[in-house]
Amino acid sequence: MNILLIGSGGREHALAWALSASPLLRKLYCAPGNPGIEAVAECVAIAAMDFERLIAFAQEKTIDFVVVGPETPLVAGLADRFEAVGIKALGPNGAAAVLEGSKGFVKDLCAANDIPTASYGNFTDRAAAKAFAGTLGQRAVIKADGLAAGKGVVVSDDPATTVSVIDRMLAHPGDRIVVEETLEGEEASFFVLSDGTNVLPLAGAQDHKRAFDGDEGPNTGGMGAYSPAPVLTQDVVEKTMRRIVRPTIAAMAARGTPYIGVLFAGLMIKDGEPKLIEYNCRFGDPECQVLMMRLKSDLLTALLAARDGQIAHLDLRWRDDAALTVVMAAKGYPGDYGKGSEIRGLDAASRLEGVQIFHAGTARKDGKLIANGGRVLDVTAIAPTVAEAQARAYAAVDMIDWPEGFCRRDIGWRVVGR
Repeated sequence: MNILLIGSGGREHALAWALSASPLLRKLYCAPGNPGIEAVAECVAIAAMDFERLIAFAQEKTIDFVVVGPETPLVAGLADRFEAVGIKALGPNGAAAVLEGSKGFVKDLCAANDIPTASYGNFTDRAAAKAFAGTLGQRAVIKADGLAAGKGVVVSDDPATTVSVIDRMLAHPGDRIVVEETLEGEEASFFVLSDGTNVLPLAGAQDHKRAFDGDEGPNTGGMGAYSPAPVLTQDVVEKTMRRIVRPTIAAMAARGTPYIGVLFAGLMIKDGEPKLIEYNCRFGDPECQVLMMRLKSDLLTALLAARDGQIAHLDLRWRDDAALTVVMAAKGYPGDYGKGSEIRGLDAASRLEGVQIFHAGTARKDGKLIANGGRVLDVTAIAPTVAEAQARAYAAVDMIDWPEGFCRRDIGWRVVGR
């Protein structure tokens, strides 16, 4: 099969790496790709939102199947566009991708289907939002109702901050927010494949959203992750499927917008009881990197089964080993950061046992590898335990020569501390 993968980040490098091993693969293209993806796919300089050029390229190269990595083109309906010209695509159509495109929609869906989640309100009016927030006590969560690259959520610990954030997020006509109670517990990322009717659970993971050690600093797109997640016990997984995921898939089908593709449920778990924080309509980043390291089954076969309504006949195998990824980011991220600094030492670091380095924000310039984004590298390792995977990943980090970068030094602390 000729496959086209859409995207350019660490998630897409991990997907390309896994897809490249499929016996079904004839040729793998990636648009636009990155220097790391070039090792396993032919990269083409077409942006993920340039729908017309992507479709023309797919037709020219007789692409059999398209895998869309990022959320923005999915919410904008890229999967629909490919399907409309007779090219299979893995990912929800624009109507189903509303599960990530609108946090308010998800909260209303939860309320209508008795799906456990935080109490909430949807608002366009600042005064009404502030009044509701005042009923929640000292703490509140404020979410921009749209895509925000993992940075549209603010957890406020005092009323003054809550008021300020509401004013900022509702600054323009048409702005919408969700204000909700703060859930207590332990967060986890839970992934499934859906063919619109049937649902197959994948492996779970836990990520680290805060920028600095000790879960301090601002929220980011993710500074590291590990899998498996001990908090996702078999009992918690069964409750999540029964109370959260299956009712969601059934509700989406009932409204005429069946959900096909990867569904990522962000969970808060307390005393073995899961509640939904939010949905994402694709693999997480950096969770995808650790999932692909642990997946033993053929990824392409699994994604095709989701697209073709064959999930009920699929069984995936996973490595018992643990995988852990450390995100190396440009200093200043998630705020202002510089681009263009040279990165050295990747070849030596990649040769360490069990280590795979996924490129998230790199470019080539004058024969040199340079930083070209906020999150730049995902240094990933697999080993029998999380502690061993952590040690391998940080050994590789320490071999990378990039003074302009930084990383957290405590990825996996929940498990290692136990």
